[in-house]
Amino acid sequence: MFMQNESGLKTDKSSLVKRWIVYIIGIYMVSLGVSFAITAGIGISPQSAFQRVFVVHIDWLTQGRANFILECIMLVLAFLVYRKGFKLYHIMGLVASAIMAVFLDFNLSLTFEYLDLPVYWTRLLTLVVGDAFLAFGVFLMLQSEVVLMPIDNFVNAVQLRTGFKWGNVKTFFDLTLLALALIFGLILAGKIMFIREGTVLNALLVGQYIRLFTYLYKKNREKKDLQVDSNKIIQS
Repeated sequence: MFMQNESGLKTDKSSLVKRWIVYIIGIYMVSLGVSFAITAGIGISPQSAFQRVFVVHIDWLTQGRANFILECIMLVLAFLVYRKGFKLYHIMGLVASAIMAVFLDFNLSLTFEYLDLPVYWTRLLTLVVGDAFLAFGVFLMLQSEVVLMPIDNFVNAVQLRTGFKWGNVKTFFDLTLLALALIFGLILAGKIMFIREGTVLNALLVGQYIRLFTYLYKKNREKKDLQVDSNKIIQS
């Protein structure tokens, strides 16, 4: 049995199941990384900071719920930008978002309960480790090539509509969330919230971690391919 993926390529069902497993593991790693970063308390990514501003001011709102609400809003915006280019499989991103919401709240409950960070260096180390988990999760999600989260789907839609580079659109989107986090923090609390040195470290480290994981993955693949070719030569 074959199924169609986002790139239009046909893939067997067993391969799709494996890729979804990798994708879900990636989601868990991302949620774990975000949880570490929030618990470290020295600044988080613009997206998490924007959500966190509301989480601490609305009793029923959790980080997972806030993330899911934002993803739903982004899906609607992606639909408006894509217009006729919007496909039904784009809605599958909400499934991934729902899984992320559950993982995020679960991991936050664990890190808040069991992580004791009395001094600054432990907070800094927790953030650095958290960014590594986050980057590894993103790496796994990219490798699985299953479905885009609505936020990334929105960025993708804008990129396709405008012709701007994807990275530039993503940077502008992150800066917009950063500005909104600043504005709503000042409105709701009269101060800047959750934007500190950790926010800068997140921006610097995550991309470099992803580059490292991608490099190691490619090296490992090249080594395996070389071994396969060597075995073929020996057998022939």
